Amino acid sequence: MRMTDQRRIIAQVLSEAHDHPDVEELHRRAHAMDPHISIATVYRTVRLFEDAGILTRHDFQGGRSRYEEAPETHHDHLIDMKTGKVVEFMDEEIEALQTAIAKRLGYRLVDHRLELYGVPVDE
Repeated sequence: MRMTDQRRIIAQVLSEAHDHPDVEELHRRAHAMDPHISIATVYRTVRLFEDAGILTRHDFQGGRSRYEEAPETHHDHLIDMKTGKVVEFMDEEIEALQTAIAKRLGYRLVDHRLELYGVPVDE
């Protein structure tokens, strides 16, 4: 894949993101760095990065795909239903339980995605 200046900026925005931005937020951040970056360029670049395995798309509830750099290590997500905040976590007990369930059902687990949706306890 050819890395244009605009793609490089979009990649930089993604690598600096500590949240899971959607395309419109990626565009807002990239456009602040280079006003010539169009939303169409962001959509095309996100698709290219996803196809190349550089980026992971998440379809959390809310209707908008959100993105993160393809993680080096596995993690799951807890989504705050009030704010949309995404909390990444890893829990060995959950991982072991999923493997055990797959085995009990006659399968070897090769991949999974876990998304938990919640609201703050104090509300």
